[in-house]
Amino acid sequence: MTPNNETTVELPRGEAFETQTDNEAVEHLTNVTSIEPVPLNGGYAWVCTLCVFLVNSHTWGINSSWAVIMAHYSNESTDLKTSHFEYAIIGGLSISQVLLCSPVATQCHKHLGMRATMLIGSFIIFVSLLSSSFVTKVWQLVLAQGILAVGLSTSGAGIGGLIYSLVTKTAIDRFGVHWTYRILAVCALIANVVASLFLRETGGKARRVARRDELRFNPRDFGRVEVLLVMIWGIATELGYIVLLYSLPSYAASVGMTPTQGSVANALLNLGLGLGRPLVSYFSDTVGRINMAMLMTALCAVFCFALWIPAQGFALLGVFAVLAGATCGTFWGTITPVLVEVVGMKKMAGTFGVVCLSMVLPTTFAEVAAIEMSVGSDGKDFTSAQVFVAFMFVAGALSVWMLRSWKIFDSETERPVAPAPRSRYGVSWLAPRFLFRLWHV
Repeated sequence: MTPNNETTVELPRGEAFETQTDNEAVEHLTNVTSIEPVPLNGGYAWVCTLCVFLVNSHTWGINSSWAVIMAHYSNESTDLKTSHFEYAIIGGLSISQVLLCSPVATQCHKHLGMRATMLIGSFIIFVSLLSSSFVTKVWQLVLAQGILAVGLSTSGAGIGGLIYSLVTKTAIDRFGVHWTYRILAVCALIANVVASLFLRETGGKARRVARRDELRFNPRDFGRVEVLLVMIWGIATELGYIVLLYSLPSYAASVGMTPTQGSVANALLNLGLGLGRPLVSYFSDTVGRINMAMLMTALCAVFCFALWIPAQGFALLGVFAVLAGATCGTFWGTITPVLVEVVGMKKMAGTFGVVCLSMVLPTTFAEVAAIEMSVGSDGKDFTSAQVFVAFMFVAGALSVWMLRSWKIFDSETERPVAPAPRSRYGVSWLAPRFLFRLWHV
């Protein structure tokens, strides 16, 4: 280490010495652990892991129960009878507004800290679910779900969705939909408050201050080809993901299955999410982050074509739900490491914000599109919606395939002196030798 904060490196062949500053060296690193301080393994880290699990289970897990509630409102004679369009809008809002409110949550985290931010979010979720139990008009439910979205983004699926899909159906049958909302509200409040109190943040306040520049939104990111490809991947797969997440109970009813079978199918989808995401993350290191994202996205399209479209019985629908669940959430399970590969650690947080904003409108109307396609045949034919979902995952897989080609091209053309922008962002990165090359990326 020199007095000018430079690192001197001897070349393997002993030809010469090469110097570069620490900041320049960091720009070329894509491994998170080489930049971030490695947290201690074991001990309180497992407490934090349990807290994060509780938060996800009682935010996104509870949110997935809307599929069961929507099927109840649609198929049962209730006072809250309205059009399929409005039911679908409610489900879309609960996800799209999370993406829209995320920058606000980031600012709260920066100024108030993690614990205060999560406690605020926990209270907002409780208020949302509790107020939903008293609604008598559809517009009131729309407002309640919008508040829930704010709480979700401020606080923090899978196993939680599995549990609450089953619990919600049982509670509706026994206590009615209003008391079901109240039960969900109390469960969410207790679990999220406990998790918020016990969760600790690595690096503390000093680390949050150091990250302020990294969290800034940069509009120029919309013009970068690699970021645009990530956006297309996110928009396409999220359209398919939301339709799957909210439509299985309604689809089950349309082919003659019972409401209980529909809720179990939705629970199996969430079981697949809970089992699939850790496996995808684990094998990403072996196969490659972008490679794994591409393969899982393509597999979900295959499952939609091969299993969901011909599924007329509960057995085949259950198999599809587990397999699709393991693959349909690939975007959220791999977006962070993929962005690190594409833009680097320093720009990852800001780019992620850009990607989230680009998905606000598509996620709002994803379920609306699916419902409208099925309503054309009196709600009894989901074929158009099924084909739509399958092709969304095909589009997502193609965008990741092109992103993979860009990354290989970018890795090969990376030199001490940066190449001309035209050669980096032209169409040369779509050459067959980059598209079809076997490469760990």
